[in-house]
Amino acid sequence: MVNNSTHPVNVLKFCPRCGSPNFPATGSRSFQCADCSFNYYVNASAAVAVLLFNPEGELLLTRRAIEPNKGKLDLPGGFIDPMETAEQAAQREIQEELGIEIHSLKYFCSFPNEYIFSGYSVFTLDLAFLAKTEQLGSMKAMDDISSFEFYKPHDVDLDELPSISMKNIIKELIQREGNY
Repeated sequence: MVNNSTHPVNVLKFCPRCGSPNFPATGSRSFQCADCSFNYYVNASAAVAVLLFNPEGELLLTRRAIEPNKGKLDLPGGFIDPMETAEQAAQREIQEELGIEIHSLKYFCSFPNEYIFSGYSVFTLDLAFLAKTEQLGSMKAMDDISSFEFYKPHDVDLDELPSISMKNIIKELIQREGNY
C-alpha cells in the first residue's frame, strides 16, 4: 500500500538539475522540468536482506536501533551502494551490522517495498540471499541494529516486522519449508 503523503509526486517540488520550481509531475512516477527539460523517473532502489541460520535451523533477525521503526524486528541487510553488486552489499552490510564475514551466497527471492524515510517514500526491491558463516558466536550488534535474535521461521511474529518485503521473504521461507 503506497503512502500518498510521502509519495515523491507529493514531496518533490524543485528540479534536482537546475533548482527550478517548475517541476511538475507528468505521471504517477515521472517529472519534467519546464525550465531545463530534465526528466526524472521514480524507480526502485536496490536493497539486500541476508538469511542466516544457526545450527538449530533458526533464522537470524535483528532489532532496529534507529528510526524508522526503531525497536522492531528486521532481517539484516540494507541498501546497495552505487557500483556495488548485490552480493558485495550483502557481505558489507553483515560486516557493518554484525562484525562477521559470510560466504556461499545464494539468491533466494525478491519483493518490493515502500521504505518511508524523512517523510519521503523510497521504493525498494529487496533481494534476499541465503548465506553461511562460521562466525555466529562472534557476532555483535553494531551500526543501525541494537540486538539480534534467532527464530524458527514459523515462530516469527510478522506484526513485529514493519516492512512488507521482510514479511513476504519470511512467508516464502515458510512456504518452501526448508527446501532452499
